[in-house]
Formats: sequence, C-alpha cells, structure tokens
Amino acid sequence: MAAFASVRAVIQRVSSASVTVEGERVAAIGPGLLVLLGITHDDDEALADKVAQKIRALRIFADADGRMNEPLGDREVIVVSQFTLYGDARKGNRPSYVDAARPEHAEPLYERVRAALGAQGGVFGANMAVELVNDGPVTILFDFPSSQARTTVDRTWI
Repeated sequence: MAAFASVRAVIQRVSSASVTVEGERVAAIGPGLLVLLGITHDDDEALADKVAQKIRALRIFADADGRMNEPLGDREVIVVSQFTLYGDARKGNRPSYVDAARPEHAEPLYERVRAALGAQGGVFGANMAVELVNDGPVTILFDFPSSQARTTVDRTWI
C-alpha cells in the first residue's frame, strides 16, 4: 500500500513526442503534452476524472506576452502508462513496485484519463520507446491525492 495513495503523473510540455512499440510508431504529436501516468491501488474513476481535468486546465503554455498562462486548449496529448513511477529504491538497489496497481486495476483508469483528454497513447504493458522534445524545458510532477488516501501530507516545508 502506498504511503500516500494517489495517481502520479509526470507532465512534460513538448514540441513533439512519439511512442514506438516493436518498431511501429503507435502515437505521435506536435506541440502539446506528454504525460507519464502511474496508478496505485486506491485510485478510482473519480480520481481519474480529476486528473484529466487538472491536466487539461494546467496553465503551462505561453500566452501572447510569453508567460506560462495558457491551458492545453487544442494542443495534442500522449499519455503513457508508467508503473515505474511507483518504483521505491529506498532499500537496496532493485526498485520495488508493490505500490503500483495491478494491470487489471490500472489499465481501465489509464484508458479513462486518456479518453477524457482525447489523447493518443502507448500500448499498455508493452516495452515502449518514447521520444520527446521537451519544450522549455517544462516538466511538472504531480501526485493527485486519492479520496481514499489514509495519510496526510506534511506541507510545513513549503
């Protein structure tokens, strides 16, 4: 069980991105977002919907004045399932993935986020080659708290 149950996402603003599986390009976009998405045990459909809404509303694109003030809008998105975002290497040298949800739980939530964003995607569970040109670079790490999370986060360091 995750110490802080949540969907975990790495969101990268890209000039272009693509996903290739076994030599075949399965997704490719121009300017937009590449989202690496990790699902844990307590995540549910309501949280998947919140994640998609947050990603769509995230203001990390330049406005007319060059400030990061614009949301996704009509730009493209690729979402890639990434269970390794839950890799825990605090003990030893081989990461543990016990906090990552089993495929039968994770795949429907991944597909729900992808569909809500109208995003292209990788192939769930496949060995993928992900290429990107990070624009900025802008990379945002999000942990979206689950409504079922059993612990709280100490934010006194902020």
